[in-house]
Amino acid sequence: MGRTGTTRRGALLAVGAAAGGLLTACTDGDDGSRGPTSAAAVRAAKALRVKSAGTSRELLRQYDAVLERHPDQATRLTPLRSAVARHVTALSPPQPPKKKGGSAKPSPSLPASSVPSSAPSSAPSLGTAAGDTGDAASGPAPSVPADPGAAIRELAAAERRASDAHADALVHAPPELARLLASLAAADAAHAYLLTEGSPS
Repeated sequence: MGRTGTTRRGALLAVGAAAGGLLTACTDGDDGSRGPTSAAAVRAAKALRVKSAGTSRELLRQYDAVLERHPDQATRLTPLRSAVARHVTALSPPQPPKKKGGSAKPSPSLPASSVPSSAPSSAPSLGTAAGDTGDAASGPAPSVPADPGAAIRELAAAERRASDAHADALVHAPPELARLLASLAAADAAHAYLLTEGSPS
């Protein structure tokens, strides 16, 4: 039992390093479309990205709601919340390159405001997290139990649902996107374990 904290921190660092490398590698490409690709396949891949980004964005809203209700959990939850914010960024459809003498047309899939520019350094409230939550912030905030332990357990369940959703989606994804979704599914599963393993009673 005395090694629980060290083990948890080590697992978190390992997951963060591995997922971070995969996120960088997967977002540098274009969903693996190096040859001729049908317009239908491109549209399907983009729709899958949007749906998966929505899954991670909803999870991000859950973190924001828990952090607002239980700010004393910030030290523990902020690193995980930051990782989920990076998931949203990685899943956002790539923006077309700007043309000389003018700007490219904005992507119709997601507004620029829905993409977090960087991971937050502290736990923001729902009112200051618009850059991370995007259009999802317009809906009602998720309900959060008054008991911190129950709130953390619900957050762990939300992480498991996100992991399952990404795992289901990767079956229908092109290779590059499938690799990204696999890394996110693994990261979310690890988050769920970390939250459950150290959940306050």
